[in-house]
Amino acid sequence: MTTKTDVMNALKKVMDPEIHRNLVELNMVRDLVVGEDGNVSFTLALTIPACPLRDQIAADARRAVGELPGAKSVQVTLGAMTDEERNAVLGITAPPQIASHEIGRVIAVMSGKGGVGKSLVTGLLATALKRAGYSVGILDADITGPSIPKLFGVHGPLKGNKTGIEPAQSRTGIKLMSINLLLPDEKQAVIWRGPMISGAIQQFWGEVQWGVLDYLLVDLPPGTSDAALTVMQNLPINGIVLVTTPQALATMIVKKALDMAQKMNTPILGVIENMAGFVAPDTGKHYDIFGPSHADEVAEQSSAPILAHLTLDPQVAQSCDTGEIETLPTEALNAFVKALAQKQPALAEA
Repeated sequence: MTTKTDVMNALKKVMDPEIHRNLVELNMVRDLVVGEDGNVSFTLALTIPACPLRDQIAADARRAVGELPGAKSVQVTLGAMTDEERNAVLGITAPPQIASHEIGRVIAVMSGKGGVGKSLVTGLLATALKRAGYSVGILDADITGPSIPKLFGVHGPLKGNKTGIEPAQSRTGIKLMSINLLLPDEKQAVIWRGPMISGAIQQFWGEVQWGVLDYLLVDLPPGTSDAALTVMQNLPINGIVLVTTPQALATMIVKKALDMAQKMNTPILGVIENMAGFVAPDTGKHYDIFGPSHADEVAEQSSAPILAHLTLDPQVAQSCDTGEIETLPTEALNAFVKALAQKQPALAEA
């Protein structure tokens, strides 16, 4: 006859694919019932309800228990941990809220796809907001591939005191926080697992002296896992700007990011298409280098407007490489800036 001990021992062999620890060690197994008739039922408390590997974890658990002698049927119910349980499992401690700041709106720039220009859009949007007279900050949540300091020509190290870390400031006064401003060598790789990345992002929010800002932009890395989850769950995000490019492949990945945002109940403010063709300077003719636009598909699925189509421009690349993104024109984003101004922000206090 199968016992509870047998079931738990079997589940010790099932690993969470992302955290790389077994289900028992992670305290995921709840409400275990082993009937005399060999019917086994239990609940798996996942770290988040929308865990992308939920089906795989459930199947692996069902298979492991089903192989036990005497186990006739296995019923697995999927649940979710509380925030406290998840933080304890992942080793995340809430950052001490010692930095005082008041922020009107927190906007995340997201794509899901790498190399589409999220950092460029973040920098241009921050510049446009600054030119419109707003106080702006950028939280670089791309811990393993930070590029915001390079775009603005800013270098560390940053200074800290008992009340928190002082962010860097660009030439025009945009406040910046990035892991590259804390490293002894900007070329040094950050080789961290998910919990450490999540902890760093929380510190960038809670332990940085942002002061009073009208807007804080969050530059997200590719993907829909640790960094994006941390931002959506722990920061008071008012909305997301989705960045895409014309390629169908990019559109497919961006739709994954959209799906995540919708599952996390985070509103989409609009869609920006980067690399939207090339306009020849001598003839003015437009060339769709990366194929026809699919921005309409993303906009329709997100029920949000297309904010801008940004064409390829060698001057943009040169200005970004030299840390002079604040010298670039931002007229394409001015309508969005005006639209944001029509919504009265509610202050988010740390």
